[in-house]
Amino acid sequence: RMEGQGSYTLPTGTEYRGSLRDGMFDGEGELLFPTGGTYRAVWKRGVPTQGKYIFADGLEYRDKKWHYCDGYDRRFYTEICSGLKPAGISQLTNLDPPRTIPKGWYDCGDGFYDPETRVVVDYKLGFLRNA
Repeated sequence: RMEGQGSYTLPTGTEYRGSLRDGMFDGEGELLFPTGGTYRAVWKRGVPTQGKYIFADGLEYRDKKWHYCDGYDRRFYTEICSGLKPAGISQLTNLDPPRTIPKGWYDCGDGFYDPETRVVVDYKLGFLRNA
């Protein structure tokens, strides 16, 4: 069984790094998601007892007084950090400048999808998977 400090990659591509005991997450550790987010927690026999989620852009989730993209404040995180654009210049995604999507393809969150070849490639155009 897994014991001590180590890492384990799940079939989904999510990686755990931290303390392991009797084959389970136990102690301080973090889950690193393929999308770039991280969940840092203290684990007890495979169950997180306290933790926090950090988005890929560095924004830390808080369950109390959370005003990110709600009715109170609809700005993107980058707009909160850097300020709003001048009138007439819209920011349509959190990325500034946004990714350039190849013509006829779709952004599917972890890369681009080409409907003609039914292939998903990462944002650097490296193969990810067949659709």
